[in-house]
Amino acid sequence: MTFRKTLLGGRRTIRSSRILQIGLVLAFWLAGEALARGTGLPVPGGILGLALVLTLLASGRLSHLSLRRGANWFLAEMLLFFIPAVLAVLDHREFLGLLGVKVLAVILVGTVLVMSVTALVVEFSIRLCGGLKVDSHELE
Repeated sequence: MTFRKTLLGGRRTIRSSRILQIGLVLAFWLAGEALARGTGLPVPGGILGLALVLTLLASGRLSHLSLRRGANWFLAEMLLFFIPAVLAVLDHREFLGLLGVKVLAVILVGTVLVMSVTALVVEFSIRLCGGLKVDSHELE
């Protein structure tokens, strides 16, 4: 069996296995951690791992199919990654009362304000430029 056939078989195996794809995502994260610690960069390893994945995807050396099922699993189980935040709220019972309602109101009002101002700025910019004509197939 030639090297090329072995490589293609390995790619096919990774594309069909969610567990291998999760392992590949974790391997990129660990590579980023090792790079961050080895070079002393003040950047989290997860960010460096993500930059490595983005570089490989942009160069065509890595197919999105090699990560899609694993990434979808991470997105589907994202609540598990936020459990520490939920436990922190349970440690501070004051957030479950009036203080929590005030904090939630500030977050919601702030989000609505930021989204509204952004929409108005985009609308103003489009009108200022005379309205850009974009074909619908360019957006796909």
